[in-house]
Amino acid sequence: MIPASAILSPEVLKEARHRERRVAWQQTRIAWLFIAPAVIMVTVFLLAPVVFNVVLSFTKWQKFTGLDQFAGFNNYARLFRVPYFSEALGNTAFWVVGAVIFPLAVGLGLALLLRNIPFQETFKSLYFLPRVLAPTAVGAIWYYVYTPHGVLNSVISGVTGSPFDFGWLYSSDTVTGSVIVTFVWQTLGITMVLLLLGLAAIPRDPIEAARVDGASPGQIFRHIIWPLLLPTVLVVTILNVAAGFTTFDLLWVMAGDYPGKRTLSLAVYMYYESFSNGAWAYGSAVAVVLGAMVITVSALLAVVQSRVSKNIR
Repeated sequence: MIPASAILSPEVLKEARHRERRVAWQQTRIAWLFIAPAVIMVTVFLLAPVVFNVVLSFTKWQKFTGLDQFAGFNNYARLFRVPYFSEALGNTAFWVVGAVIFPLAVGLGLALLLRNIPFQETFKSLYFLPRVLAPTAVGAIWYYVYTPHGVLNSVISGVTGSPFDFGWLYSSDTVTGSVIVTFVWQTLGITMVLLLLGLAAIPRDPIEAARVDGASPGQIFRHIIWPLLLPTVLVVTILNVAAGFTTFDLLWVMAGDYPGKRTLSLAVYMYYESFSNGAWAYGSAVAVVLGAMVITVSALLAVVQSRVSKNIR
């Protein structure tokens, strides 16, 4: 076959290339026209506030004064001098671990239980229902569960036969655990659904072959299901880590009367310092540290998830 370049003249080929570049430019311009509103929205409402917050953390802004005064790293140095920050950091770490482990463990158990039973869709809808509720509404509901004269103490009193009026949200030993239970109740549905999707994507042939070879259910789960489900587990972990670090509404609504509520988490501490004390520059420094922690942990988990997915392929 004679190549087209041997038949067409250089002028014709040049015109064809020019036409292709023009069409490609028109397509690119149209694509940018469609995505321009999203780019503008992200820039104005996400990127610009983040940049402004970082700049603000290096100033002395407090109650409408000091925005034009440079403070260097004083706000960040203050983080290590104030005991409330270390307490909030420790509670945040405990909160994040609980927000990851418990929803994942319970959600995986439910996913394994529900995938092969009748009326599966009905049970999934019931477990997913708390997810559609606003976090503030969920916090208000569970607040009355944990109050000294609430539902939980009434049940305990009925079982033990003696009055029980413990303040679950007023003790440093139980307040974080109580809110974690609420968080698990609300996020259990989405965790279970994501894990069910991961289980549905696992091929049946290796499982059936292992059963034929006499493998026990525990061996099948450990050597086949879990390795193939691990990428989905890591995705769920990333989502729960981000939610655990940034959860504010549940803690603020449920533990609003807790004496040391500023130490409940870094998100609460940031809000308390910024809006209750008016230390906006210092609160911005807390927000920067919190954001850096979320990005770092999420990025590490994303790298692990990517490597696990490549190994499976």
